[in-house]
Amino acid sequence: MMKEDTINIVGFHGHIYFDADNRDAAARVREGLTQFEVQLGRWHDKPIGPHPQAMYQVAFLPDQFGKVVPWLMLNREGLNILIHPETGDDVADHTKHSLWLGEKLELNIEVLRPRTGNASL
Repeated sequence: MMKEDTINIVGFHGHIYFDADNRDAAARVREGLTQFEVQLGRWHDKPIGPHPQAMYQVAFLPDQFGKVVPWLMLNREGLNILIHPETGDDVADHTKHSLWLGEKLELNIEVLRPRTGNASL
């Protein structure tokens, strides 16, 4: 039986990972993504946040999922790509709600966890 309280997905993020050897492929994928209604984030040439290697982000609304993700499946040029929903739960979005095209990379999930305690005191 389906749960009534289905999580609301407000959007999706794709993280396209690259290194010095395949940055040109990442640039071609990025260029191809411009045909869709997406927002392209800036190039991050070093690991940032939970991401273990250089990447850029592509953000898109749920109605674009059926266009963007199949295109990435066929045109990822061997790059590893993380696709995850935006539900408000960063840890779950990047882990149990995510899908991978290519190799699943090890994310640094700890940086996504809410800070607890009163360390700021």
